[in-house]
Amino acid sequence: MRQIEISEKEAGQRLDKFLIRYFPAAGKGFLYRMMRKKNIVLNGRKPEGNEILKSGDELKIFFSEETFERFQHREKSGYPCLDPACVLFEDEQVLLINKPAGVLSQKAKDTDVSLTEMLRGYLLDSGSFTEKDFLIYAPGICSRLDRNTSGITAAGKTLAAAQLLSEMIRGRECGKYYLTLVRGEITEPFRKTAFLLKDRRANRVSVTDDEVPGSVLIETGGRPLVTASGFTLLCVELITGRTHQIRSHLAHLGYPVCGDAKYGSEEVNNEFHRKYHLDHQFLHAWKYVFPEMLPPLAHLSGRTFTAPLPEKAEGILAGLGFDTGVLRD
Repeated sequence: MRQIEISEKEAGQRLDKFLIRYFPAAGKGFLYRMMRKKNIVLNGRKPEGNEILKSGDELKIFFSEETFERFQHREKSGYPCLDPACVLFEDEQVLLINKPAGVLSQKAKDTDVSLTEMLRGYLLDSGSFTEKDFLIYAPGICSRLDRNTSGITAAGKTLAAAQLLSEMIRGRECGKYYLTLVRGEITEPFRKTAFLLKDRRANRVSVTDDEVPGSVLIETGGRPLVTASGFTLLCVELITGRTHQIRSHLAHLGYPVCGDAKYGSEEVNNEFHRKYHLDHQFLHAWKYVFPEMLPPLAHLSGRTFTAPLPEKAEGILAGLGFDTGVLRD
């Protein structure tokens, strides 16, 4: 028999989900049968499986050691490790990460290595988590960025923190600001609406001024930081958060993002590839501004976190003669 006391890290999830993670080699039907037979007991009672676990709950599992070993066995993860220099902030609840361009936020197929696997490797190497911890709760990325977009993204180290972060991001409660370099000189701040239509098969979107069947309303704000030589370093506020919104909306407005192979200018992209070896869009998730937060993330209320630009992006701005002192204001 094993006795497990639910900690804050595991709290907030359904009992059946907890058991599935704890026994990855066991079937769901087997686990429900063990609950019905009282071989799995929660706080001294036969559970239904849909109970939401709370910190301090007591779980007793009446299995033989052979059964524990058989149903908990899994192959070693072999996770790659996130560079600790990419960690902008970390405490017991949350991680804020400066994602490099070229890295997927989550796997698209089984053979991919994404930021999620790199995060888990980092947690193992730092001693924050063990392989057994991952059986109970496996941290993941709460806010996705496109593969070729760099910058700040968040992960919850506890289930409660991950749920709160995800809810806040879905509700657009967090201020999210991006830096992008566009062709064209923008001299005044703007706030524009349009309609976006997604083509899932082609993984592209189109933007129109008028609503068309299947389209959704988008809204994007922009503030020029530096304008010179026919280009603008723009701070973009993501008011709605749709697929490829910033890149497609700016292109629709006549200000394509430099290096953007999908919606940008081929002529500009070729020039930046030749001069600066830029092989992806110049788009960087720059700042998170947290609103008033509930526990367990109340300590983040009102705080702003900034992800420094990649070296290549800094070099491009220097090559254009831009004064990047505005980024430190």
